Amino acid sequence: MRPRSLVFTLFGDYFRYCGDGGAPLRGLSDVLQLFGVEPATTRVVMSRLRAEGWFETRRDGRLTTYVLSPRAWTLLDEGRDRIFRHIAREWDGQWTLIATRAGDRTARDEVRKRLTWLGFGQLQPAIWIAPGDRMASARAVMEESDIESDVFLSRTGDIDGDRSLAGRGWDLEGLDRLYRDFAAAHDIAEPPSSDEEALVRRVHLTDDYRRFPFTDPDLPAVLLPASWSGPRAHAVFVQRHGELHDAATAAVERLTGLRIVGAHRVFLADGAVGYTRGQ
Repeated sequence: MRPRSLVFTLFGDYFRYCGDGGAPLRGLSDVLQLFGVEPATTRVVMSRLRAEGWFETRRDGRLTTYVLSPRAWTLLDEGRDRIFRHIAREWDGQWTLIATRAGDRTARDEVRKRLTWLGFGQLQPAIWIAPGDRMASARAVMEESDIESDVFLSRTGDIDGDRSLAGRGWDLEGLDRLYRDFAAAHDIAEPPSSDEEALVRRVHLTDDYRRFPFTDPDLPAVLLPASWSGPRAHAVFVQRHGELHDAATAAVERLTGLRIVGAHRVFLADGAVGYTRGQ
């Protein structure tokens, strides 16, 4: 696991629930040492993340505390919603298509990242597709770029054709395999031997799972294979994440001297488990 990724996972699951979303550098270093990250590396990583605008710093006596920036709060809020909320969507058969024209590589890369985050798949090098009416979000992305494009709605009128588009726009077979591997790796019945082991397990669990919202377009069920492994992987994630919560939180509190409050489990309307933002 990369130290940068570990930092965001730790702030997303723990430090965001400590008052203003801050953690002392010394305590953060102690936690990261459980994952083999040396204090010198932690200092470099946090300095870079601050320079990129993800964190602000303050002095608490002789201690430096890293506090989430507004930009980081937005990222963590969006990421949490996408990780925990899996809502079955009705689909009316419409597709949103984006036909792009020439643009420089930097602009194309930025558009690709943003459209992928919004759930669009690349049907052809210049054609992007997503189920449902996503005209507003698609136009917002394209209007902010330097790439000319046409955005429109379309239908195939045929469910087999729709499934063919889904199979061409996304690597569903590869994604299904990743979901199966995740479930197999984390469906562990044996309880952790210590709070620290619970923390390590839970961080690995979250870090592994939070990649899926960046690659899974969350397609309507009618477009997915009958044996789709996404729901099983999500169920394993939610169950293990909840089971390890108390012990992992105790480990963070002991290592940092912080008190984590407000990370109460809440049951969402669709049955998934989420966590409230600390006050």
